[in-house]
This record gives sequence, C-alpha cells and structure tokens, in this order.
Amino acid sequence: MAITRHHVGARLSEIAIHNGTVYLAGQIAEDTNQDITGQTREVLGHIDRLLEEANSDKSQLLSVQIYISGMEHFAGMNAVWDGWVAAGNTPPRATVEAKLANPACLVEVVVVAAQRS
Repeated sequence: MAITRHHVGARLSEIAIHNGTVYLAGQIAEDTNQDITGQTREVLGHIDRLLEEANSDKSQLLSVQIYISGMEHFAGMNAVWDGWVAAGNTPPRATVEAKLANPACLVEVVVVAAQRS
C-alpha cells in the first residue's frame, strides 16, 4: 500500500498514513509562554486537528508517547490529558522526562492512531 504524507517539510511530515494507520510527528505548543496546562491543551488541539484531517480522532488512538521537560509537570499535564482522552478508549501510553529540542517547550506528544472505517 502507498504511504500518504501531509504537511511535508524538508525535515519531517506532520502526518504519514499507511495501511489505515495514522502516524503524527511530535506535537509541541507554538505559544511556549504558557504553563504546562496551556501547552498541553494546545498540543492536544493540534492532535485533534491533524487526526481529523487524517480521517481519525482521539477515540482511535493506538499508542501515545508523551515527553515532558520535568516530572514536576506530570500532574498538570495529566489533569489536561484526563479531560481530553476519550473515556473507554484510553490508549497504551508512556510518559518520559526528556530534554526537549526547544527548552521553552514543556511537553511533546507523539501519537499513532487508526483511521475511521
């Protein structure tokens, strides 16, 4: 099967779709002046938009990796996540403390999802 890519740049594509599986690039906040809850809310909004573009949504998540700049942000990120994630469809997830490429970014989220039938 073919691979479809959206928002292709020199370094990465925002979306790759293969065999009904949607892969998103790591999503970060554009407004890095926000705290962890604001950045997480913005990132999840990016994910919603990209999944919709790929004929998917948060109920179709297959796996999620969350990178946070410090574990002190874990509770704040989870507070936003818990209000966003589709009840009954919580995906396998890992959360890791990591030094992110932009020190102003507090969270980066990578998701894999199935396309809607």
